[in-house]
Amino acid sequence: MDDVKAGGPGPSASFRVPGWARGPHVQTLFARALRHRARPLPQRERFETPDGDFLDVDWGPEPVSIEAGGPGEAPVVLVLHGLEGSSRRSYVRSVCDRLALRGVRPVAMNFRGCSGEPNRALRFYHSGETKDPTWLLEQIRARYPSAPLGAIGFSLGGNVVLKLMGEREDGGRALLAAAAVMSVPFDLAASCDLLEQSFMGGVYSDYFLRSLRRKVEWKRSTLSQVLDMDAVDSARKIRAFDDHVTAPLNGFRDAAEYYAECSSRRFLAGVGVPTLMVHSVDDPFLPATAIPRAEAAANDRLTLVLVPRGGHVGFVEGTPWSPRFWADETCADFVAGLLHEVAQRPTGRP
Repeated sequence: MDDVKAGGPGPSASFRVPGWARGPHVQTLFARALRHRARPLPQRERFETPDGDFLDVDWGPEPVSIEAGGPGEAPVVLVLHGLEGSSRRSYVRSVCDRLALRGVRPVAMNFRGCSGEPNRALRFYHSGETKDPTWLLEQIRARYPSAPLGAIGFSLGGNVVLKLMGEREDGGRALLAAAAVMSVPFDLAASCDLLEQSFMGGVYSDYFLRSLRRKVEWKRSTLSQVLDMDAVDSARKIRAFDDHVTAPLNGFRDAAEYYAECSSRRFLAGVGVPTLMVHSVDDPFLPATAIPRAEAAANDRLTLVLVPRGGHVGFVEGTPWSPRFWADETCADFVAGLLHEVAQRPTGRP
């Protein structure tokens, strides 16, 4: 394992890629196939947002009380899924289960339009949308005032977590005590370029585009009032979709401005919360040259852990009939460990 820098407590063990899963696409696709079909999280709650829309979040499982410890509430961790994912994705359930075992209360947020029904507002979500998770964290803080809070984000959700912290004057310290992210597209333009340059990148892009197009169809009549639907219908690449849908719906001039303004790489210097960033050099969603090694080394709040082979949200160990998902455990254990340390303090706050 290539552990670039230890800016805090790191993983307890190295990732060992098995011989049967060495390729980036094998790791990426097998991780999806080998995860057990996720059971829904136990408790759904709908939060009505200040702008008249809603956020569906899923709580649970309940934390194991033996490890909760501390004088206050059990710590709470907000989990954010990736592009066109949801709280029902198996990687979300995997991390939530691990957090509960560590005495932490997990809560998974569905980005707008990702919970199974259309959201009310015209806009959806995007890679730099931090207002919703920030607002939700504030609601959780009001409900559990003495509980230390953390966050874990996958891919797009990880980009959001990093930007959320780095764009704030306090570095995120008023909201979070610890964070972890996995397989982040730190440079959105570089990620998009890579996906458009290879056959498998096209396969991944087509998958996302089909899902994104379904959401456009949900609101076609209203979107046609503000978007050029002929251009939207002709978009065959992620960048074109972002040019004609994501950018105009969210106040960006075009995809280039959206990527430049929302890439988490530019916000890493401002992160003030102990944060683990797990990434694979062979991630098929981001070129190795775009991995922010220098930015991570310059901020002692960041721990960048690189492995040579792990794919995108993959990191599968073990055997096909008994797989283990190393990064899920690593991220959950990192955040849970730090939150329990905070919980032992008299105030239960960072």
